[in-house]
Amino acid sequence: MTQPLKQLQEVFVLSGVPRHTFVEPVEYSRLLVALRTDGRNIVVEGPSGIGKTTAVLKAISEAGLDERVISLSARKVDDVSFIRDLPNQLPVGTVLIDDFHRLPDDSKKEIADLMKTLADESASDSKLIVLGITNAGRSLVAFGRDLANRIEVIPFEANPKYKIEELLGQAEKSLNIGINIFDEIADAANGSFYIAQMLGYHTCLRSNILEEKEKKFVTAESYEAVKIHVMESLARNFHETAISFARGTKLRRAGRAPYLHLLYWLSQSASWSINVRREIDRHPEQRGSVTQVTTKGFLDDLIGGAPDIQSVIYYDAETTTLVVQDPQFIFYIRNLSWSRFAEEIGYISIDFPSQYDFALSFAGSDRDIAEAIFDELSSSEHEVFYDKNEQHRILAENVEEYLGPIYESEAALVVCILGPDYPRRIWTKFESGQFRKRFGLGEVIPIVLNTAPLGVFDDAAAVGYVSWDREVDTNEQAKSVCELLVKKCGEIRARDARDAGRDVAIAGPGAAATDARHQ
Repeated sequence: MTQPLKQLQEVFVLSGVPRHTFVEPVEYSRLLVALRTDGRNIVVEGPSGIGKTTAVLKAISEAGLDERVISLSARKVDDVSFIRDLPNQLPVGTVLIDDFHRLPDDSKKEIADLMKTLADESASDSKLIVLGITNAGRSLVAFGRDLANRIEVIPFEANPKYKIEELLGQAEKSLNIGINIFDEIADAANGSFYIAQMLGYHTCLRSNILEEKEKKFVTAESYEAVKIHVMESLARNFHETAISFARGTKLRRAGRAPYLHLLYWLSQSASWSINVRREIDRHPEQRGSVTQVTTKGFLDDLIGGAPDIQSVIYYDAETTTLVVQDPQFIFYIRNLSWSRFAEEIGYISIDFPSQYDFALSFAGSDRDIAEAIFDELSSSEHEVFYDKNEQHRILAENVEEYLGPIYESEAALVVCILGPDYPRRIWTKFESGQFRKRFGLGEVIPIVLNTAPLGVFDDAAAVGYVSWDREVDTNEQAKSVCELLVKKCGEIRARDARDAGRDVAIAGPGAAATDARHQ
């Protein structure tokens, strides 16, 4: 009897378990042995799209445990209720819990306790398998240190290239074709079986290969054309989601675009995840703005309040881990034109030639004003040099060598708060000496207090300044003053972007500086 010709969707599989192109991940044998061991419950952790679920389902079948399999997801409310009740349902057969990291802590603890019980009893009629992001096993063990030796934690990393090539080779054999962009697809997959499947599928679609060829056929596609085809398809699902995340809770056109940078850093991560704290250390020019959105809960609120973002990105506020959960989304953001994307969102520029947008210069007696201005500017996603937040960085440094460049050139604008004590303090005299020449360049904005006669500030008297009344509410004045400062910063950013031919690119020099003088 003639075998039916294999169909494209059966070979390059975009949903479900592939039959013709299944490739065992590196950790497959370890997974299989753990499944065959009574009482040995399993945690499979790693990025989405590298074959965790497919490998587990295949191994369950091979181990003969597929007679009774219950598949649950922490994304589904009804499933979460069922998971909570698992201890009362024994024996349960084989239970697969996907997106384990999304479970509430009390449910995670119940799973940890149940795993320990099943291990101690060497249960042969119940086995739990949980799938989650990288370090899901660590979060489980945190609920019981004695659990570590009772479960099998199997990390699935990005697959080596030869595994991707094996998948593509099986597809070529199954469809009786040659893929002319074989190497490009293997590279672009970045270790993801799913991305390899997706690119192979679209390559065949463009070549009108809908089923197995009776005579060997070799495609004649360019990888760029296939990528454009895929990106156009993915954009329909993910473009607005990417924009919503990158814009954040509120678009601040002249700000430092912290959400956009987080998304960009994610796109560059080989593991599809980042630790935000580590990224801040790697990108000190974004320290203030990114710290602001994470420590104040804005990032958590953004993701939690947007189901479309939540479906592709997960954030653990406790560990500051940001994870992409959809392999299609990671491919999409990895292949974005980031400069055009930033302009589409509405950012004036994301090229920051200065380490800081603003540096505050003030006498200690006017710290309340400086603090209010810092809070307002930080909330608008600007980088501000303010001594109170940076004291630990200047320890053991030569203070004058450290501070001099900040006021001389490393801040786009200097905001000097001119109160009655300003001319009399050693450090304010030093700071003003560094930025004095910038008055003529329009890069110093004086704020003159009504308690200090303007006549004592010769340079400030010659330029436009902001008046500050000590009798008026500090926070209200800070809000109105900072609106002016943000507009001024935006004008400078727009001017620089025009001068640079609007060549916006994610980059930024320098590291944050510190100060511990206003005691």
